[in-house]
Amino acid sequence: MKKFITKEVLWVGVLVFLASLFITTVSQAASLTQSPTILEEWSNLPIPPAPPFKPVKLDPATTAVLVLDIVPPTCKVRPRCMASVPKIQELLLAAREKGVMVVYSITMTTKAEDIFLEVYPAPDDPIVKTTVDKFYKTDLDSILKEKGIKTVVITGTAANGAVLHTAVGAAINGYQVVLPVDGMSATEPYAEQYTAFHMLNSPGTRNKAVLTKIGLITF
Repeated sequence: MKKFITKEVLWVGVLVFLASLFITTVSQAASLTQSPTILEEWSNLPIPPAPPFKPVKLDPATTAVLVLDIVPPTCKVRPRCMASVPKIQELLLAAREKGVMVVYSITMTTKAEDIFLEVYPAPDDPIVKTTVDKFYKTDLDSILKEKGIKTVVITGTAANGAVLHTAVGAAINGYQVVLPVDGMSATEPYAEQYTAFHMLNSPGTRNKAVLTKIGLITF
């Protein structure tokens, strides 16, 4: 009789434990399903503090400047892009003076002749034509590696399009990425802010990217 009672008590204890575990699991699941989503939290999220600009000194022999999609269909429609063109022009003048490689991209619906005169390519500057990631189905990687390029300075539009996707592609392909924020543009400032945040915080880019401005870049 004593042995039977001991087993009975043991089984009651197991059942109580399992019931408690079940209730806890159900409660936690219910809590998760009731948690607000990112869209519901959106307007209450704090804006991360702005990172500082970093001065950058680059080796002309192993650096390339990329000028992405500075053509009428993507730039003229964006006032922020038009405002960035003189800054990109300033960067190109400094880069060419030191013999830095310059590579251009154009969109699928444009041609080389459409590139703005202020930043127009030299006769021997490579030009790639593709979608937002300028490494996609182009020879950009081989163009850069053949010249021993290790660092790319990326300018152009849109910040959240060609600039972001090409910068990520560059990091994945092993390049250091310098992103002068006054040389990239988008339709709205938030897209530029997001691009800057992504490059500094994404696991694939955060150890490869530097944010700066054109006046802080020297060769």
